[in-house]
Amino acid sequence: MKNLSILIVLFFAANLMACSNSKGSEKEHNQAKTEVSKDNNTTNAAPEHLTYDTFLKKVWNFETNPQEWVYEGDVPCVIDFYATWCGPCKRVAPIMEELAKKYDGKIKVYKIDVDQEKQLASVFRVRSIPSVLFIPKKGKPQMQTGAMPRDAYFKVVKEQLLGEKSDNK
Repeated sequence: MKNLSILIVLFFAANLMACSNSKGSEKEHNQAKTEVSKDNNTTNAAPEHLTYDTFLKKVWNFETNPQEWVYEGDVPCVIDFYATWCGPCKRVAPIMEELAKKYDGKIKVYKIDVDQEKQLASVFRVRSIPSVLFIPKKGKPQMQTGAMPRDAYFKVVKEQLLGEKSDNK
């Protein structure tokens, strides 16, 4: 019984140390990433979280234009409908961050937490997450449900939102 107690204590101590070490290395990794971005003069653009009110101002005021799509933005945008508990959403999140950085100034990348903004999710009939809405400067938005491969997001942005030809590899 005493040996079992010692094993349990050792097990929890090892897990505690592993967790604290991974947090430290994550902090060091983020700090190193920040230093690299400063050296390379890259942008720190990141996806912006939208609320109901900011959505009406920056994307579409469906209260004043309920029957007609009128995009309020000055550049195309991508909206990631997600939830914090969703595994596929967590895999899409770094792709959205990468899009925001690569196309900073050319597109906006927004995120909407469907648990926090149920009314916005309802407006777009989001029933499955992740769902990503691609909104061109002119024309109708297109919804993609489910996680896609990284390159597919870049292809849609490049071809559909920016009107550029895709590289054929």
